[in-house]
Amino acid sequence: MMSAAQSQTTLESKLEALQCHFTWDLDPSKSMLLRREEKFEDIGTEEGNSWLGHIYNLRGFVQYKLGFTEDAQSFFNKAAEAFSKIRNADEGPWLVVNYGNLAWLHHHLGDQAESQAYLSKVNALMNKYPSPSQDQLHPEIYAEKGWTLMKFSREQKKEAADYFQRAIRMQPDMVEWNSCYVFGLVYTCDHSDTGQVADLLEKMRIAKEQDPENMFLAVLYLEQCAKKGEIIKEEARELARKVLRNPVSSYSGIIQLLYVYRYHVSIDEAIDLAEEALRTHPDERYLKRCAALCYKWKIMYVRDSRPNPSVIDRAISLHKEVIALYPHSSLAKKIELASIYAKLNYRQVEAEQMYQELLESDLEPADKQMIYNIYAKHLFYDRQYDRSTRNHMNAAAITHQSFYRENSITTLKKNRGRSHMWREVEVFLANLQEP
Repeated sequence: MMSAAQSQTTLESKLEALQCHFTWDLDPSKSMLLRREEKFEDIGTEEGNSWLGHIYNLRGFVQYKLGFTEDAQSFFNKAAEAFSKIRNADEGPWLVVNYGNLAWLHHHLGDQAESQAYLSKVNALMNKYPSPSQDQLHPEIYAEKGWTLMKFSREQKKEAADYFQRAIRMQPDMVEWNSCYVFGLVYTCDHSDTGQVADLLEKMRIAKEQDPENMFLAVLYLEQCAKKGEIIKEEARELARKVLRNPVSSYSGIIQLLYVYRYHVSIDEAIDLAEEALRTHPDERYLKRCAALCYKWKIMYVRDSRPNPSVIDRAISLHKEVIALYPHSSLAKKIELASIYAKLNYRQVEAEQMYQELLESDLEPADKQMIYNIYAKHLFYDRQYDRSTRNHMNAAAITHQSFYRENSITTLKKNRGRSHMWREVEVFLANLQEP
């Protein structure tokens, strides 16, 4: 007869073999989890969203990692209900990941009998709905894993696209899988390679024809056409009307459309579009975030034009609102607000105060490195050259490989002969550690 310890070991080995969020090496820091949860909240949970089950599964996992086990179980249960409605069936291979998550959750809660029950459900599903390819996972599992990686990490988008490609090869009739596969290609394409770009555009065109109601995809396709040199102003305005009719969601394509407006229509029209969306949905924090972004563009990037006081006031008030509405993922907006203050000659004191508060706050090394670099540039333009140099050194000293570190190192090398601190900079660069 198997001992309790042996039984526990056997259960754990079976759990480790499952395909679910608990076994996909999703182990970010707590601050990253909090930021991701705020991001996932903006996706929206409207009826008809074909990814609703996946959204609830992912949010359940995040809640578990944050220590909220009751919320985690609630989300996992919602995921099962959503799959049932979307697939119009009580069971199917799409529940393998969900049941795997529940098996792990009950294991961590100490309910081994319930954990074993979900393990049995997983096995029953896999026997009843085997993968079309013996040496590969079921396409439903590849699709959910691809979707999860795409949402969880920018660095894993290529891997996510590969999973979608595997799923599509086995089950090519799933339109939403192909759309997500194309999204992954957009972010991983080498846009300097004309062959890759042409191939991407053709894949996007086909995906758009197959998924005509997907405004997110339509906007990305329009953006790629604009980058190719096409005049797309009227198409962008027509697409805006459709996007505004959709439920508010980060999936609606509105923020991507605002970027299209910025580069290919006008920033003023981007502001008008964001404000129109806000008039229709005045309490939606995601739209406030979109509007704040547009006003930042107006102040920071429109040359030969000093914004009128009402634009400045609106920009500052929106940024303050967004910072309050996104307590865990507001770092970028705090930096943007500091940059807006820095751009306005009469608000330099507020800019300095914000940068100092950010540097004194409890930040992860990568975030602190970014702020040192941005603050150093602000000080340089304010002609505080030695302080600028010191902050570039602080950024470079943090051994996290990033654009900001490389930029600070490049700046130090370029300016070392011009600074009063050039001897100190020479020694610093000579002793600089690589990540």
